[in-house]
Amino acid sequence: MAKEFIEKLVKEMTIEEKLAQMTQLSPDFFDTDESVDLTGPAKEMNIDTDCIKNVGSTLNAFGAEKLIKMQEKYLKENPHKIPLIFMADVIHGYKTIFPIPLAMGCSFNPDACKKAAEVAAKESSAAGIHLTFAPMADLVRDPRWGRVMESPGEDPYLNSLMTAAAVKGFQGEDLKENGKIAACVKHFAGYGAPEGGRDYNTVDISTGMLYEFYLPAYKAAVDVGVKMVMTSFNILDRIPSTANKKLVREILREKWGFDGVVISDFNSVGETLIHGVSENGEEAAAKCIEAGVDIEMMSTCYINFAKKLIEEGKLPMELVDEAVTRILELKDELGLFENPYKDANPEKEKELLLCKEHREAARDVAAQSIVLLKNDGVLPLKKGLKVGIAGPFATSRNVLGGWAGKDIENVVSLYEGISSKIPGTMIKTAMTSELGAMQEGIFDVEDRVDEACEQLADCDVIIAAVGESPSDVGEGASKAYLRLSPNQEKMIFELKKLGKPVIVVVFSGRPMEIKPVLGHADALVQAWFLGTESGNAIADVLFGDYNPSGRLSMSFPQTVGQIPVYYNCYGTGRPSDGTLQRYVSRYLDCPNEPLFCFGYGLSYSNFVYSGFKVEKDGEKIIASVSIENNSDIPGKETVQLYIRDVASSVVRPLKELKGFQQIWLEGGESKTVSFEITKDMLKFWNYDLEYVFEPGEFDIMIGRNSEDVMVERIKI
Repeated sequence: MAKEFIEKLVKEMTIEEKLAQMTQLSPDFFDTDESVDLTGPAKEMNIDTDCIKNVGSTLNAFGAEKLIKMQEKYLKENPHKIPLIFMADVIHGYKTIFPIPLAMGCSFNPDACKKAAEVAAKESSAAGIHLTFAPMADLVRDPRWGRVMESPGEDPYLNSLMTAAAVKGFQGEDLKENGKIAACVKHFAGYGAPEGGRDYNTVDISTGMLYEFYLPAYKAAVDVGVKMVMTSFNILDRIPSTANKKLVREILREKWGFDGVVISDFNSVGETLIHGVSENGEEAAAKCIEAGVDIEMMSTCYINFAKKLIEEGKLPMELVDEAVTRILELKDELGLFENPYKDANPEKEKELLLCKEHREAARDVAAQSIVLLKNDGVLPLKKGLKVGIAGPFATSRNVLGGWAGKDIENVVSLYEGISSKIPGTMIKTAMTSELGAMQEGIFDVEDRVDEACEQLADCDVIIAAVGESPSDVGEGASKAYLRLSPNQEKMIFELKKLGKPVIVVVFSGRPMEIKPVLGHADALVQAWFLGTESGNAIADVLFGDYNPSGRLSMSFPQTVGQIPVYYNCYGTGRPSDGTLQRYVSRYLDCPNEPLFCFGYGLSYSNFVYSGFKVEKDGEKIIASVSIENNSDIPGKETVQLYIRDVASSVVRPLKELKGFQQIWLEGGESKTVSFEITKDMLKFWNYDLEYVFEPGEFDIMIGRNSEDVMVERIKI
C-alpha cells in the first residue's frame, strides 16, 4: 500500500504528467545552460518542450555541482515538486575503478564484489547519482559476445552469489543512508545467450534451460531487495523482453513478488517496431505498459501515444497509476522528497574520489581477480632480475575495461607497478605502442618485433603484456575471432627464441583463444582489465607479494569453433570417452574439453587433497575432504563442491557447482573442509516447471576445479 502523500500525488497528476514520469531522457534535456536550445532534440523525439518539466528521470549525468543545479532548475519548473532521479552506468566503479565483473567473478569471493559495490556507491552518491544500472546478472557462455565482461560468468550458483552481493553493496540496509544508491539488475532475461555471440541478436533457449540456468541470478537480486529491473534487448520465446507480459508480469511480478520499478533498456520500447511485434508507436506503448515496463528509456512512445490509448479505453488507467506509484515510491525510498539532492556534495566528492582507502580496496580486489593459468617454475619473480616488458600493455594505462570512462591519468600501468618493486634501472621496455579500436579499422599493433628482441636480449626474464583493446569489449563489441593479433603472437614467438623465460600477461574482457601462444609461455597470467590499481595488483602477483588465488568463472575455449563451451552442459546419449571413436559426440580436430575449465587456477602453494568421503548422519549428508598445503608458501585455496543427478525425469547437467569454501593455509598446514548436502541443493525444474526433488543416485564431487574432482556416488 502506497503512502498517503503518494496516493494523493497520483490523484492530482494529469495523464500527461504521469506519462512523463514514466519517461527517461538524456541529461541534455535538463541542461542548466539557458543558452541551450532544446527545440531540435524535442522535435526529433516528437515531444513538447513543456513536458520535459515532468519527465521523471535522466541517465548518465555526472558531478555533484552539475546535478545539484539540474535538480534545482527542475524543481522550480515541476508543478508538483517531484524530484528527478539521477541514474547512471556505474558498473565496476565510479572514479576508483575495480576489475570488470567477469574478473571479480574469478575471485570466487562475494565479499570482494560487495566491497567494490560499496565503494562505487559512496563515490557515485557523493557525485549526485541515485541509482546504478548494475549489477548485470546475465549468464554467459559465448566469449565472442562483448558483454561477457559485465557478467560474473557461466555458472548460475556463482552468478547468484555475486549478483546478490553487489546489490547489498550498492543498497545497504536503507537507501536513505549516506553513501547508498539503488541497484538495477539487468538484463531481464537471457540477454547473455545471443546466437553467434552477436550483440542484440536472437535468443532462443528452451523454457527448462531458462529456469535452470538463466533466471536464478536475477531472482537472487530480487530476493535481496533490488529496487529496479531492466528488461533486455533480445526476444525470448519470439517476444521482445520489453513487451513480454509472461516474463515481466507473470514471472517477475506474480511468481517472484517483485514490487519495484521495471525500466526498459535504451530505446527498446521503440525497437519493438523494428523487431516487428509492434506496428506503430501506439501499439508499442500498449504492449510494453501491459507487459509491466514502468519507465521507457530514451524513446517516447508512452508520452506520445498512451494518453490516446487510455481515452479510447484500449489501455487501463490503473496500469499507468501503478507504474507511477512505483516510481514515486522509489524516489521516496531514496529520501528525495525530503532531500532531492540526497548525498550530492562537491566537497565530499573531492574527498572520496580515488581516496587512499578506495584505492587500497581496488588493489586488493584486483589481486584476488587475477588467474594464474600456467607456471613452469618462473613465478614468483626474484627481485634481483633484469626484467624486460614488451607489448601494447607494457606501459599503457588504458586498462579500465568497458563502462569505466577514459579518465586514465590515475591508473597504475604494469610498468609503474613493476617499478614499485624493483629499480627502474632493472627494467627495459619495447614495442609498447597501444592497440587501437577495431571500430576505427585498427586490428593490430605495428610490427617492431625484431627491434623488441634486440632491445630485450640482455634481460633475465621477459614479460609479454598482450591482449585486446578495451575499446573492443563491452556493448556492441562482438568478435568472431578471439586470438591475439598477429603481431602480438609473433612477438611472443620471437621473444621465446631468445632463450629467456617468457611470462605472458593477458589483458582482456573475455576469455581469449590463447592456445597458440601457450607452448611459448613459461608462465601465463590472465589479468583481465583490473581497473585503477591494475599495475600494482599484477606486480603483487608476479613478485609473490600476493599468492594468486583467482579461479576461472568462465571456461577458456581451445578455439572459437568449440564455442559455446561450458562445464555444466547436459549429457548426450553418445558421450565421448576421449578416444578416437567415430559415432560419438566429439570433434575430429579438437578435444571436447576447454583449454582451461571453469574453476581452474593455480597458486604458488601446493595444495594436496586427500581423505574424501561422503557420510550420512541421520538426515544429514556430509561431504568432506582434507587439504594440505604441501609447500612453505601460505596461500588461499578455493575448495569446490559439484553434484550430478545421475538419473531423473529430465536430462540434468553432468555436474553443477553447489558450494565452495575458501580456506587459508600456512605452509605445511592441513584443514578438513566439510559441506552439508541438503535436498534443496538437489532440486530442479521438471518438465512441468515444478521445482522438485526426486530421490535417486547422485554423484558428489569435491575438487580444485570443475574437471579435477574426486567422486563418490550415493543414494538419497
